[in-house]
Amino acid sequence: MGKTGVDAVGRALAILKAFGAERTAMTLTEIAVATDLYKSTVLRLAASLEADGFLVRGPDRLFRPGPELWRLGALYQRGLDLGEVIRPALRRLVEATGETASFYVADGDERICLYRVNSPRSVRHHLEEGQRLPIDRGAAGRVLTAYRESSDPAGKKIRDRGFYVSIGERDPEVAAAAVPLVDVHGKLRGALSLSAIRTRFDADARKTAVDALKSEAKALVGLLPASEE
Repeated sequence: MGKTGVDAVGRALAILKAFGAERTAMTLTEIAVATDLYKSTVLRLAASLEADGFLVRGPDRLFRPGPELWRLGALYQRGLDLGEVIRPALRRLVEATGETASFYVADGDERICLYRVNSPRSVRHHLEEGQRLPIDRGAAGRVLTAYRESSDPAGKKIRDRGFYVSIGERDPEVAAAAVPLVDVHGKLRGALSLSAIRTRFDADARKTAVDALKSEAKALVGLLPASEE
């Protein structure tokens, strides 16, 4: 492909990247402004993108992302391993807080620590991947239960708040905070958790943990691989 062809691909990709959560539909002029391209260039490239299903243009003359992007996105998600997405988030949580970060899923009356990154501190709450813990105690267990028992008032309170903090519930020396990890379809995929020695988990540490967990959970929504349902 020559330089002109490469330039055309780059410009076409710029048009697609101009769309986002806050800009799901745009006029020709808006695309031109967002990409710093001439209207004539946008119109020519948009016609090619529309012909191949990457863009659609409705009766309102607005351009929107096309079904081919959805197909490619679904292929990407199916080929992505959950751990490839979760592990980097856990490492960032450990770096931000210095505490042990974990990802739990429900399994009957238990929860399984599917992925974890332990705190680098010598005194820490140490977990192993594959470890099973009760689902009715501890921050992650409470979050998982809240989404399983939708009619329970306590579960509704957790869902409304978007997090749960436990102080010595399962182990008198351990405290933890957890948030739900919900995918783009609204399905609960598990619980992200930070756990620490209780004496270290004061009010400031709890706030830092909850804020970090919520931030990571929000960032992960669009990256999660498709569920098997």
